[in-house]
Amino acid sequence: MRRAVCPGSFDPITNGHLDIIARASRLYDEVYVAVMINKSKKGLFDIDERIDLIRQVTSEYGNVRVEAFHGLLVDFCKQRDIPAIVKGLRAVSDFDYELQMAQMNNGLTGVETLFVPTNPTYSFLSSSLVKEVAQWGGDVSHLVPPQVLAALAERLRGD
Repeated sequence: MRRAVCPGSFDPITNGHLDIIARASRLYDEVYVAVMINKSKKGLFDIDERIDLIRQVTSEYGNVRVEAFHGLLVDFCKQRDIPAIVKGLRAVSDFDYELQMAQMNNGLTGVETLFVPTNPTYSFLSSSLVKEVAQWGGDVSHLVPPQVLAALAERLRGD
């Protein structure tokens, strides 16, 4: 069984994230989406909401599992016998940071990191940018799945 993990905060998941997850799901038998728990940060969506949204938008892939994690990603990988981390790269600036992380992760446990170039359509996209545009009333319907768009609208109007 070939396993990989796509880690992130996913607050919220975007079409860019979904593109990387979908591509990983075609390459691996089982793909974990690891939702990072950072207790020092207050997200727009709590962990359970993020997990629920990710499960909804990845339900068409029969080989994607979604779980929360706190701590070192390599520990998450070791506990689940996952030998590979799949990360999307938007720009050279992503590569600088991600290369350091990949080298550290490999040095700690031998887990490999595979970099997938982001679809050019999503090369500028981030969860932070989506939240900022949505908070100011901008149209993000082409940047997130419909379920996420609905959740964003509900959250931002205070329902």
